[in-house]
Amino acid sequence: MKKNYASLYSTLFILVILALAFFTMMPQWTSEEEGPLTEFSTQRAFKQVRAISRQPHYVGSKNHEEVAQYLLKELEKLGLETSIQEGYTLSDWGNLVKSKNLLARIKGTDSTKALLLLSHYDSAPHSYSLGASDAGSGVATILESVRTFLHNKTAHKNDIIILFTDAEELGLNGAALFVTKHQWAKEVGVVLNFEARGSSGPSYMLMETNGGNAGLVNEFAAAKVPLPASNSLMYSIYKMLPNDTDLTVFREQGNIQGYNFAFIDDHFNYHTAQDDSKHLNKNTLEHQGTYLMPLLQYFANANFDATVSKEDYAYFTLPFTFFSYPFSWILPMVLIALVLFVLLVFIGVGKRILSFKEIGKGFIPFLGATITSGLLGFYGWKFLLHFYPQYNDLLNGFTYNGHSYIAGFVSLTIAICFVFYQLFSDVKTTMNHYVAPLFIWLLLNCGLAIGLKGAGFLIIPVGFGLIAFGFFILTQKSNALLNIICSIPALLIIAPFIQMFPIGLGLKVLFGSAILTALTFGLLLSVFGSYTKKGRWSFLFLAIAGIFFAKAHVTSGYELGKAKSNSLLYIYNAETKKANWVTYDTNLDDWTKSYLGNHPKSADFMQAVPLFSKYNSGFTYAAEAPVKELATPTIEFLKDEKSGNQRHLKIKITPNRNVNRYDIFASEEMILNNFKANGVQSIGQKGTKYERRRGKKILSYYVVANEALEMEFSIDATAPFEMELLESSFDLMRNKLFPMIKRQNWMMPTPFVLNDAVVIQKKIVPTPVVKTVVKKVIESTPVQDSISEPKPEIEPETTPIL
Repeated sequence: MKKNYASLYSTLFILVILALAFFTMMPQWTSEEEGPLTEFSTQRAFKQVRAISRQPHYVGSKNHEEVAQYLLKELEKLGLETSIQEGYTLSDWGNLVKSKNLLARIKGTDSTKALLLLSHYDSAPHSYSLGASDAGSGVATILESVRTFLHNKTAHKNDIIILFTDAEELGLNGAALFVTKHQWAKEVGVVLNFEARGSSGPSYMLMETNGGNAGLVNEFAAAKVPLPASNSLMYSIYKMLPNDTDLTVFREQGNIQGYNFAFIDDHFNYHTAQDDSKHLNKNTLEHQGTYLMPLLQYFANANFDATVSKEDYAYFTLPFTFFSYPFSWILPMVLIALVLFVLLVFIGVGKRILSFKEIGKGFIPFLGATITSGLLGFYGWKFLLHFYPQYNDLLNGFTYNGHSYIAGFVSLTIAICFVFYQLFSDVKTTMNHYVAPLFIWLLLNCGLAIGLKGAGFLIIPVGFGLIAFGFFILTQKSNALLNIICSIPALLIIAPFIQMFPIGLGLKVLFGSAILTALTFGLLLSVFGSYTKKGRWSFLFLAIAGIFFAKAHVTSGYELGKAKSNSLLYIYNAETKKANWVTYDTNLDDWTKSYLGNHPKSADFMQAVPLFSKYNSGFTYAAEAPVKELATPTIEFLKDEKSGNQRHLKIKITPNRNVNRYDIFASEEMILNNFKANGVQSIGQKGTKYERRRGKKILSYYVVANEALEMEFSIDATAPFEMELLESSFDLMRNKLFPMIKRQNWMMPTPFVLNDAVVIQKKIVPTPVVKTVVKKVIESTPVQDSISEPKPEIEPETTPIL
C-alpha cells in the first residue's frame, strides 16, 4: 500500500515558514572584524559598550562621573562641540535628583527642526548593574552611527542633536530637565530613542505621539529599514499601559514625537549585575545599528512636518517588509470578511456540502482544545511556581529556562489540539468543523475593530482562511497546495506573538500563549484537518513537550551567569536605638540566613514606611542586628510660621555621612501645598496641591555630592505634623563597620528594590527655627562605588576619523 506523506510535507513546510518568520526578525550573524570606516561596525560599537560598562555607574557614584567624562571625550574626538546641562528636577512620581545631561549638535545646511538621537548613560542603582544593555548599547549605537555619518560626510539639511540623558533609571529626570529647561527642546522635530529591557532578541520599534501615527508610520516606511520588527498591536497596548521611557517625557511635556527602539529578551538580566557586555547579544546590537543608520540618513534631510498626522494606521512586519494601512479600513475589511463567511456557509449548506449539525459539532474540538490548553497553561505555571519555589526569586517573572517552558507549553497545546480533533473530528468533516474557528476568529476581529484597532491586521490571516474555505465550497474539493499557501499569513503574523507575550509580560501569561496556539491551530485546520493519523502526531508533540519540560527541569537551578538574586539591608531606627537586618526575599539562602538566621521574624513592622519597588515587593523577614555607630542626619527647620489657616515650613536635611538616597514620608492627612524640593516643583504640577501617587511617600531624593535636601511647603495649620525619613547609603558590602560575607558567584543583588544599603530611620520632629547664617563650604568626600576590588580606568577606544 502506497504511503501518504502529505502531512509530513505540510509539517516541514510549516517549520520552514516559522523559521523564516523568526530568523528574519533580526540579524543572525555579526562579523568579528571591524569592517571599513564607511560602514556601521558592531565590533566598534561593542568596544564602546565595554568601555561604558566596566563598572556600575549609577547617579551619585564616582564611576558615573568617569563615564560622563569618557563620553564627552568620545564626542569631541568626532569633532563635535559638547555641552553639559545640569539641574534639579522632581518627577511626577516624586523622584528628585540633580541630573547631568551630555549634548552635542551637528549643524545642517538649512535646518528648521532638528533630529534628536537619544539614549541614557546612567546605570540602575542598588543591584550592581553595569548598564551594558540598558543603555550602554544605545549610547554605543549612537556613537558609532554618528561616527559613520560624519566619516562619510553625508550631506544633510537638518541639524542633528545628540543627547545622552542622566537619571533615566531614577525617574526620567534627565529627559525632563532637557524638555522643560533647555532651549534646544523647542527645535526638536523627531526623536530616535534607543533603550533595552533585556540583553538579547530583536529590537522592536514603538512610536510615541500625542496625535495620529500615520505620519510616523509613512516616514518609517520611507526610510527602508532592512529588518523592521514592529506592529500596531504593540503600539496600541503600549499606549494603554503605564510604560515610561525618556521619549515619554518628550511626548507628555514637550509634545515631541518619535520612535523607541528596544530589545526585551533575556529579561532576567535587566537591571542586574548580569547586565554586562558578556550577556549582551552582538546580533541584537547589530539590529539597533540597522535601525539607526537608514533612519539617520533619512531624517537628516526629511521634512518633519510630514510626521504630524491626526490619522492612525495599522501596521505589521513580514520578513524584510513593512505593511501599513489606515484604521478606517479595518471595520470594512472585517465586515466584508463576515459577509463572505455567511455567504459561503449558506452556499455550502445549500449544496449540502455543509450541515448545521456538523458545523455545531466542530465547536466541540475547537473550544475544548482552546479551553483545556488555557487552563493547563494557567494552572500549570502555578504548579511550577509551587514545585520550583526558586522561580519566585526573579521578580521580572521570566526564568532562565523560560524559553523551554514556552516551547513545552506550545508543544503540549498542539498535542491537545490533535487529541481533540482525533476524538471529535475526521478528515471528511474537516471543512464543516473549519466553520467554528473561522466564526470565532471573525467575532474576535469584530471586537478588535471596535476596541483595539491596532490589532486590526489580524483579519488578514482570517481572510486567507476564507479563501481556502471558499475554494472548497465552490469546487467541493479541498486543495492541499492552496491550503498550505493560505496558512502562511497566520504563521508569519500570529506565531511570533506566541513567543513575544511571555517574553514581554512574563511567564504568568503562558496561558495566553497556549490559547493563541490553539486559536492558530484552528485557523490552520484546513491543513491539520487533513492529517490522517492525528493520534500519532499528538504523541509526537507530547514527547516534544516532555523533552522541553525535562530540559527546563535540568536547568532550573542557579549557576555563574544565571544567578540567584537576594537582598539584605541594615536598618537602624534612631528613635528606638535598635537595628535590624531586613530582606525582601521569600526564599532565603545560606547567605541571607547567615544574617537573618533559620527562623527570622516577620518584617511587618516596616510596612509603615513602604518603599517603592517596580513589582510592589515588600519586606518579608527581619532579624535583630548589632547597633553600629552611625552619624544621623541633621534636621533643621528654617521656617515654621502660620499665616491664616496655613502653616508654612522649610526643612533642611543635611547628611553627616556619605549617603545616596533619602526617602521622605508623611501622614496622608497632611495635604502639602506649594511644595518645592531643592528649589524645584514637581514636573507638570497643576495648581498648588502636591499630588502624591504613592500614599505616604513624598519623595525619593537621590543624592549627588552629598548635597543637602531642602523642602518648602505649607499645610493646614490644624493638621498634625507627622514626617519620617529613611537615609540610605549604598555601601553595605564595603562599609568598614560591617564585615560582610561576600556573595557566592551564583548569587547577585536583587534588582528593582533598595538593596545592599545601610539605612537610618528617623522621625522629622519640629524644632526651633534656625536663623540663616553664611557658612564656609567644606568639600565633602566623594561617594565611592560599592566595589570590592580595584577597577581599571576607562580607556578610550581609538578610531581614526578621516
